[in-house]
Amino acid sequence: MDWLLPPDVLPPEVALFLLVCSAVTSLITACLGAGGGALLLVLMALWLPPTAIIPIHGLIQLGSNSGRAALTWRHIDWRVIAAFLPGVIIGAALGALLLVNLPPVIWQLTIALFILYLCWGPSLPKILLNPAGIFAASLATSFISLFVGATGPLVAAFIKQIHQDRFKTVSTFATAMTLQHSPKALIFGLAGFALADWLPFVAGMIICGFAGTWIGLHLLSKFSNATFQRGFNWLLTVLALRLIWQAASSYGVFG
Repeated sequence: MDWLLPPDVLPPEVALFLLVCSAVTSLITACLGAGGGALLLVLMALWLPPTAIIPIHGLIQLGSNSGRAALTWRHIDWRVIAAFLPGVIIGAALGALLLVNLPPVIWQLTIALFILYLCWGPSLPKILLNPAGIFAASLATSFISLFVGATGPLVAAFIKQIHQDRFKTVSTFATAMTLQHSPKALIFGLAGFALADWLPFVAGMIICGFAGTWIGLHLLSKFSNATFQRGFNWLLTVLALRLIWQAASSYGVFG
C-alpha cells in the first residue's frame, strides 16, 4: 500500500484501518443523518500529523458528502442550499484572510450548547429559519470549519429544525456540507499544505465512504421519520456531550 500513502506518515495497517473506518462512518451518517464525520475526525487525529488533520478530513468529507448528495439529489431542498451558498463563500473568505487559531474550549462549548438547544429546546422561531437565518448559520459555521473541522453536527442540527422528512434532512445536509468543505482544498493549498502527496489516500477514503453511504441509505429507507428523528437527536446529543467533556478535560476538571 506504499503508493497510497505519503512517505513516512502512516503505516499500511493504519491506512487500511482508516479505509474501513471511512466506510463505517459514512454508513453512520447516511443512516442516522450525522455523526460519521466527527467520528472519523477523532480517529484520524490519532495518527495523522496535526497540520494534516483538518485539510485531509475536509477533502474526504467533500467526497463523502458529494456522493451522498448525488445519491439523494431528488430530496435536496434547493431553497435552503441557495441561502446556504453565499454564507459558505463569505465565511470561507473571512477564514482564509484571518487564519486565526480559536481556543478549543470556545468552539467546543459553543457548538455543544447550540446542538443541545437545537435538539431538545423549543423550535427556533420561523424568522431564524428563513433565508437570512440560513445565510447567517452558513457564514458562521463555514468560518469556524476552517479551524476546527467539526461543525457538521451543528449544521445537521440546524437543518433538522427545517425538515422532519429523513431523506430531505440527509440530502440537504449532505449538499450543505459539500459546499462547506469545497473551499478547503484551495485555501489550504494556497497556504502551502502538500495536498498532492495525500491524494491517493484521500481517493481511497472517498471510495470506501461511497460504499458505506450506499449501504446506509438502504438502511435509512427502512426507518420511519419518527424513528430517524429520535436516533438523530440522541446521536447529536452524544457528540455534544463529547465536546463538553473535551472542554472540561482541557481545564483539568476530570483530573
